Amino acid sequence: MREATRTSRRSSSPASPAWLVVALACAGQFLVVLDVSVVNVALPSMRAELGMSASGLQWVVNAYAIAFAGFMLLGGRAGDLYGRKRMFLVGLTLFTLASLAGGLARDDGQLLLARAVQGLGAAVLAPSTLTIVTSAVPQGAARARAIATWTAVGAGGGAAGGLVGGVLVDLLSWRWVLLINVPVGAVVLAGALARLPESRAGDGRRLDVPGALLVTAGLATLAYGISQTEAAGWAVPATLVPLAAGLVLIGLFGVVEARTSAPLMPLGLLRLRSVSSANVAMLLCGSAMFSMWYFMTLYAQNVLGYPPLEAGLALMPSSLAIVLGSKLAPRLMRAVGARTAAVLGALVAAAGFGWQSTMSADGAYVTAIMLPGVLMMLGAGLSSTPLAALATSGAAPGEAGLVSGLVNTSRTMGGSLGLAVLSTLAAARTAGRGTPEALTEGYALVFRVGAGVLLVGAVLMLVWLPRRTAPATADPGSARNFQEVRQRS
Repeated sequence: MREATRTSRRSSSPASPAWLVVALACAGQFLVVLDVSVVNVALPSMRAELGMSASGLQWVVNAYAIAFAGFMLLGGRAGDLYGRKRMFLVGLTLFTLASLAGGLARDDGQLLLARAVQGLGAAVLAPSTLTIVTSAVPQGAARARAIATWTAVGAGGGAAGGLVGGVLVDLLSWRWVLLINVPVGAVVLAGALARLPESRAGDGRRLDVPGALLVTAGLATLAYGISQTEAAGWAVPATLVPLAAGLVLIGLFGVVEARTSAPLMPLGLLRLRSVSSANVAMLLCGSAMFSMWYFMTLYAQNVLGYPPLEAGLALMPSSLAIVLGSKLAPRLMRAVGARTAAVLGALVAAAGFGWQSTMSADGAYVTAIMLPGVLMMLGAGLSSTPLAALATSGAAPGEAGLVSGLVNTSRTMGGSLGLAVLSTLAAARTAGRGTPEALTEGYALVFRVGAGVLLVGAVLMLVWLPRRTAPATADPGSARNFQEVRQRS
């Protein structure tokens, strides 16, 4: 095999400063994550103006989430094969145009179609953001800081969704939760077109179309099944059939990947300890941490009586805490190692979840929202950065986009699954009672379960995660696995 087939090809244009490349990539990630949550506070206004049903409102959220989760691995591999900058631009263009279409929608059908295209654009864009960040900064402390910035910006986007949405709906209209993406997306698009470097895998492989179809259909079907649980429950055909179908399709994807000469996802990738352990840990921790914003907002509004804007402001300290945790993580990684940093982050978050589970129907802001929220999100920031660094450290350069897609898929699917399960538990505990005391019981159970999940995750990370990050070239087993896959092509 020629050396060129084992390295990434880069454009010959003058190099942009690393900070600018990281800033542009993080801006794209911020938009993607923001749109997961920003529409939540706008749903009542959408329903009033467009005459949408309750199930239609649910699909405003689900259409985005299902397309996002379903196309993520495909977006990551497309970046490896066709260029990370190119896929960043394609994804951001789709996302921006779909935001414009959604903001101008005249009926619910147009809005739902726009949200699905937004999710598709996000799935193409998101894997490229992490790959561009890791490609711009050399392995070591500088890369850890860059990943920390990417993590903090992404987490900040999710945290800011409620506040941004509340401000836009109160001051303008629900349409601006989508239209705001247009000018921001245009600015980022212009900067990316001019200053982002291009890179791609240099082995000339073609896209594995059967594998791409199977994994996209499998993940989208699985995400659809998860989305049905909140409205229909777990033990009904509307939920069980898509869940089973999604698992079967993903199983068939594994069979195809084991037999094809140029797989979408070489199965040797999952045999790398750094990749498999970090993604499982991210899925498990994400299943608890992602739900925090949702249930804290419900508690603030439905129990303590905060209006939407005040509820968003109440969570601002938590938003700042996750940014602080993400920025402190590289220092902690240098001091104790990536594995220990991830475990400590999970334990800090578990302490916050445990504190939050003691909530009452008449809780004071400082002790019932602010301080436990800060602990939860500080831990989330401390753990996310080392997990992302470990997940991307063992893969060959030509697989960087795929690994980034896998990281985002693990986090998205973990969050969706966790929210579905925890919502079911909360509903079962309240048993249809709508009093503040009953709702508090349900929310408290959610946080107790979340604390348990994080403790299990901490033990799993301690046992399974590798002790430190390492370049792919320093891992002979990793290089050999990928070389064997390529030699078959």
